[in-house]
Amino acid sequence: MYSDKSVLLIGGGGTLGTYTAFELLKLGCRVDVICPEKKISHNKRLCFYREYATEAVLKKLFGEKRYDGIVNFIHYPDAESYKPVHKLLSANTGHLIFLSSYRVYADLQHPITETAPMLLDVTDDKEFLAKETYALSKARAEKFLKNESGTKNWTVVRPVISFSERRFDLVTCSGREIIKKAKAGEKIYLPYEAKNLTAGLDWAGNSGKLIANLLFKEETLGEAYTISSAQNLTWGEAAEIYTELLGAEFEWIDTQTYIKNYEDPNKIWILLYDRLFDRKIDNSKVLNATGLRKEDFAAIRDGIITELLIMDKGEQQ
Repeated sequence: MYSDKSVLLIGGGGTLGTYTAFELLKLGCRVDVICPEKKISHNKRLCFYREYATEAVLKKLFGEKRYDGIVNFIHYPDAESYKPVHKLLSANTGHLIFLSSYRVYADLQHPITETAPMLLDVTDDKEFLAKETYALSKARAEKFLKNESGTKNWTVVRPVISFSERRFDLVTCSGREIIKKAKAGEKIYLPYEAKNLTAGLDWAGNSGKLIANLLFKEETLGEAYTISSAQNLTWGEAAEIYTELLGAEFEWIDTQTYIKNYEDPNKIWILLYDRLFDRKIDNSKVLNATGLRKEDFAAIRDGIITELLIMDKGEQQ
């Protein structure tokens, strides 16, 4: 489909990048990946550069190659640090995808569409506004793209939490914490207030498929898309899958008790300004843009099974 296209994935050695590369290769693209991880390619159309994507490294690469598309997976803690990078990237590709996050959305519209209010625009929490460096930084970078960059060859993607064998997310549990505690027979405590809320959760394979299929479509330029297959499970339903597959035991407790006794203080804003929001998604915009259908995505349960098998295989090697 895109056999004449070349794509660069910056910081593409992680969860989302791995599956985006896989989908791009299926579409016929040639894919280069810059990442610090040690990666080995078994596909002649896939090349890894083991580097940190500094401006010097990017300029050297752009002196040798020009890419039809670039997907930038790197997070910038503030919009100012992204601005010079954007100028460099947008000048060296026809289509640039910027990685934002579904966490930019406030809890004011259900289901969420791309025009839902942003936290940056509606919150009055002064400490949050002054110190938070993820959701608000993503939103500020989006505003720069739209209002200040002077470019139009970009697309914003706002993925929900995308789990893989590297990270199995459940409310604020992440990494392999659920797996380790389930195997040890330890009870896992979670805040009851989140149990019946829609989780902003999907399998990374679904997210990578959506991101890859947004490239090289003129109508996606200057637009933002929520990246989700919109299965809209609640956190409680996701927990039941881990109980079924692993025998994990969960106890849903009072939220303030959870915060006091179990919550990492460094994650408190993630809890209060995301996991305790209802994240039901309307993904009609991204489906229309990509041409994908509900049937093209794996069920979240099947995604968890896939990643558990990958994890077990890795541990046996």
